[in-house]
Amino acid sequence: MKKEAGDDGAATSLQRGLRLLRHLADASTGGMRLSDLAERAGETDATAHRLLKSLVAEGFVARTADRRYRLALDFFTLAARAENPDNLREICRPALIRLASMLGDTVFILVRNGFDAVCLDRAEGLYAIRSFTGDIGGRIPLGIGQGSLVILAHLPDDEREEVIRYNLPRLVDMGPLDEVWLRTAIEKTQIRGYSDTETGLLSGMTGVAVPIFDTNGRVVAALSIGTLTERLTPDRRAKVIELLRREAEGIGRRVSPFDPALRRPARWLGGVVPVGEENG
Repeated sequence: MKKEAGDDGAATSLQRGLRLLRHLADASTGGMRLSDLAERAGETDATAHRLLKSLVAEGFVARTADRRYRLALDFFTLAARAENPDNLREICRPALIRLASMLGDTVFILVRNGFDAVCLDRAEGLYAIRSFTGDIGGRIPLGIGQGSLVILAHLPDDEREEVIRYNLPRLVDMGPLDEVWLRTAIEKTQIRGYSDTETGLLSGMTGVAVPIFDTNGRVVAALSIGTLTERLTPDRRAKVIELLRREAEGIGRRVSPFDPALRRPARWLGGVVPVGEENG
């Protein structure tokens, strides 16, 4: 096949554009400034701007109000189709049913949504319990409850600190839940790799949660059970943790970091839209 003139230049531009996308994927959710992105990619500002202009036109990159660049929705949609045709809720559902059947306890899958944890799905056990998030679509500040706490504990340091600063004022009316309590609980969860910390806010209730990591090793969700305090004896607790970890590892191997359910959990709640997400 005859090589067309300009093919080399087009290929080079494509490679450079993809390099920019990779750097944007590594950036924080706030995006990157043009000069920082160009420096990291080894491009001049002019070249980076030209490439970004094309990526914006194709819908793969968006420019924020403060002139930063970040990955756009079309990029995530395309990546999700390529790597993971299922969404997180569909992937987790069999595990929830298995655990609820084996343990007889209610099992939850929680995901982060901003400064909160949202109940993406649950499978009912044999025992009536109360939970912080309640039904599917319920939310709680990150750090409250075992599932929420295990997500917070495994966030990158800068993100975790941002959440803590924002959520501490929200815990004022929640009894003993001050900064010392929260940071102690986080450290304990990090060391153990699971959370069974009790707040005392739900009398007679307890639970255990483990993190779910995506294929990039980033925490994306929590798998937890809620049960009566008397049912979670030390011996049973160890068995529950082992089962939760096994299922969480299996889920994590199938979770794409581009799953849209991880960015907009309300869109995958069967029509249930938590307060604050009504307008997307």
